[in-house]
Amino acid sequence: MKAFVLDVDGVLTDGRYYYTEKGKIMKAFGADDNDALKMLRGKIEISFVTGDERGFMISKRRVNDMGYCLEIVPVAERIKWMKERWDLKDVIYMGDGILDPPVLKAVGYSICPSDGFYKARGVANYVTQHGGGHRAVAEACLHVQEKFGL
Repeated sequence: MKAFVLDVDGVLTDGRYYYTEKGKIMKAFGADDNDALKMLRGKIEISFVTGDERGFMISKRRVNDMGYCLEIVPVAERIKWMKERWDLKDVIYMGDGILDPPVLKAVGYSICPSDGFYKARGVANYVTQHGGGHRAVAEACLHVQEKFGL
């Protein structure tokens, strides 16, 4: 495996958005995910994607703080986006949403948090015990490390 692509909302976060009269103001990110991702750094290319344009700057701040880049890629365009960068059989994708099943099926290996949409869980190669934003990424990183010898 050459790339680990992670959706942000519902995977790195708990999937909830916090709004005030000023709009979307914050998202909840989980503990341990950054430390676990560091264990994979240099062993596999790690990329983050989001379809959330309105909350992009919130997610970008967190992903940048961890030392990674974040791109806006709508779920409907993710297979194409990944094909332009890697052979799909070399990609691990972690997603959780209602639109993610085709993406999860298209890649070499797929992971879904335990609280992901039921159809996403149904097609994923691995479903974490933890929910999105609650150490699901940390668990996924340990799983990837063990499964692929990274």
